[in-house]
Amino acid sequence: MVRSGRGPYRRRLTAALTALGCAVALTGTGCTGDDSDGFRPGAADAGDPYVPGRGNGGYDVTHYGLDVRYDPTTDRLTGRATITATATQDLSRFNLDLVGLNVGAVTVADRRAEHRRDDGELVVTPRDGLARGRSFTVRVDYAGVPTPVTDGELGSGGFLHTADGAIALGQPDSAATWFPVNDHPSDKASYDIAVTVPDGVAALSNGVPGPQTSADGWTTWRWSERTPMASYLSTLVIGNYRVVTGVHGGRPMVTAVAASLPATGGAAGSVGRTGEIVDFLASRFGPYPFDSYGGIVVADERIGYALETQSRPVYGPAFFSGDHPNPSVVAHELAHQWFGDSVSLYRWSDIWLNEGFASYAEWLWEEHDGGRTAQRNFELQYASTDWSQPSVEPGRERMFGTAVYKRGALAVHALRRTVGDDTFFRILRTWTSERGAGNATTSDFVALAERVADRPLRPLLDAWLVGGAAPTLP
Repeated sequence: MVRSGRGPYRRRLTAALTALGCAVALTGTGCTGDDSDGFRPGAADAGDPYVPGRGNGGYDVTHYGLDVRYDPTTDRLTGRATITATATQDLSRFNLDLVGLNVGAVTVADRRAEHRRDDGELVVTPRDGLARGRSFTVRVDYAGVPTPVTDGELGSGGFLHTADGAIALGQPDSAATWFPVNDHPSDKASYDIAVTVPDGVAALSNGVPGPQTSADGWTTWRWSERTPMASYLSTLVIGNYRVVTGVHGGRPMVTAVAASLPATGGAAGSVGRTGEIVDFLASRFGPYPFDSYGGIVVADERIGYALETQSRPVYGPAFFSGDHPNPSVVAHELAHQWFGDSVSLYRWSDIWLNEGFASYAEWLWEEHDGGRTAQRNFELQYASTDWSQPSVEPGRERMFGTAVYKRGALAVHALRRTVGDDTFFRILRTWTSERGAGNATTSDFVALAERVADRPLRPLLDAWLVGGAAPTLP
């Protein structure tokens, strides 16, 4: 993520399986208070203090099939989510994150299941316990007027009604405002998304575009993201957009710019360089990790940031104010396709692994595009850094602070200066290759860097990431 105008840009948790409430044997009537068979509820929280209440335990989602219909004139959304998952414990009941929408029927393994709401949670009790290792399917029918979520420290995110449609976007919160989900990046899954909207209205999302069909004044747009995706990287953008579909490197490229923005202006010109920028980044980071490319520029001023929504980043209008081009923000969000999207976090306290590398990619792109060198940007940032603020474990209120972005980028360049270009870029390509489509931690990165470089690097990275004084320049 990159924020605009307000300062700098914006575990699988090892086992968030602690049972809440009674540990029970599940019978046809639900909780009996008898835990002799070992079945128990999944945790109603992923255990990540940066996002309390988000995520759930007891199961691992592998796929979301979403079929939604949205009417911009009434702001009403109806949906069916078909979720395929595997129990990671003997499971008596489980939670899904869902904010503000009304739930109709819920089935588990094609049998009606009991359900109730608990604030932003949908609590599901299947008729029979789900044994550890069992694959099962959950179907949830839901409807209502979606609402965003507001956080005093992290801002708002989620489903926003707009003048011509809607935008579902945000970090770390968004997905649960428009579909039931295990809403934590530690549980990645593939997606098929079908969005039905009035004829003439675009409905844009992640992944490879599928066939569009129309009937009775409505059009269904289809999207498929087969590479596992963290829930906050899903998006839904509905409205009046100029959509350009093409092919780049043998893969579909879909870009869209709000129709209210200039057709040949700075925003359109910047996202028009997506293929060029991706190719440059691939030469540094390794092969592009997804089956499609693209980008979406929205016109709603409430979106004061850009976000690395998988395969199709979304950019707020402030990045192109005055109709000026801004390829740097495109480089930042595209770099996230490797760092953050393909290699995702186990826990939010390691967010520098996303933002430090994406910020460094801006420096690489600027140098490649004829601007300041990465070394010069390093020198300027070093001189202005507050070393009292750490990049790792920055604190929830500083998840999107300068230390995460810019001090993180300094650490990346210091590593490069220390090990040399050949080893440095080999470290990055090994990281994206070995960890791609999965999750990782800072310790994982340090261990991999030390293995590839064949030398100790933890003291160096500790100094640049968390030390309380300015490190010695390498």
